[in-house]
Amino acid sequence: MVLAAVFAVVYFTTFDQFGNPRPEVATDTFLHAVPFVISIVLVWFLIAYFAHGKMIAMATGAKTLERKENMRVYNLVENLCMSVGMKMPKVNIIESDALNAFASGLKEKNYTVTLTRGIIEKLDDNELEGVIAHELMHIRNKDVRLLIVAIIFVGIFSFVVQMAFRNFLYGGMTNRRNRKDSGKLMIIILAVSLVAYLISMLFKFALSRKREYLADSGAAEMTRKPWALASALRKISSNHHVDSVKSEEVQQMFIENTPKDTSAGLFGGLKGLFSTHPPIEKRIEFLEQF
Repeated sequence: MVLAAVFAVVYFTTFDQFGNPRPEVATDTFLHAVPFVISIVLVWFLIAYFAHGKMIAMATGAKTLERKENMRVYNLVENLCMSVGMKMPKVNIIESDALNAFASGLKEKNYTVTLTRGIIEKLDDNELEGVIAHELMHIRNKDVRLLIVAIIFVGIFSFVVQMAFRNFLYGGMTNRRNRKDSGKLMIIILAVSLVAYLISMLFKFALSRKREYLADSGAAEMTRKPWALASALRKISSNHHVDSVKSEEVQQMFIENTPKDTSAGLFGGLKGLFSTHPPIEKRIEFLEQF
């Protein structure tokens, strides 16, 4: 999609003196630009790949939950991991009364399950076990890796949209001689990148919704207590928003996140397409079918 967006920009800005498109010139220009584009994307990805853990911790304020602080949580995580033969991930805690949790990490040594203080204190053992199993299934299914990669690439389009918009508003003011041509270029870049950004967002959201159902079903099979996770989701639905977490990218990693919590709520009737999670009522109904 990144390369397609670049080609679209090159194509729509390559015309002869009579205003006719020149596809051969556009293709040649695009092929010369490919190595440069791939290099930029690779650098962007590597930075995010190696720093994503610290970025998430900074965005959430999460800290390591020591074993001696809460043996109950560690016992639940260890028992679940042993039951399916997986290595125990790190356990973090967010000091918030909200009820929520998420899993993160790109490889085994940095897989992490993060729980809020509220979800630890307000769920009983069976319910908390169901939530932890849900997050462990995200790790086992490699959902955490897939979602972070998707977030990284959507971030590229988001960055380009913001830069193009700012240049469109302010860049042309500094060079009046070429203002008309630069204005047209910025409009094309902005339009193409905005379309690519929206498509990538829809893809990311659809992917996230599907993986939530898979994690719910996997957790039900792991614990053999689908009713426990359903009960936990009912409690989570009434108080899930973690006020201290402002990043929408991180919010969508939580076990529950709704469009009204983020800018996606602005799309009104289309909020189903811009939702990172299926409606919690449907998830509960799905679990009750087990």
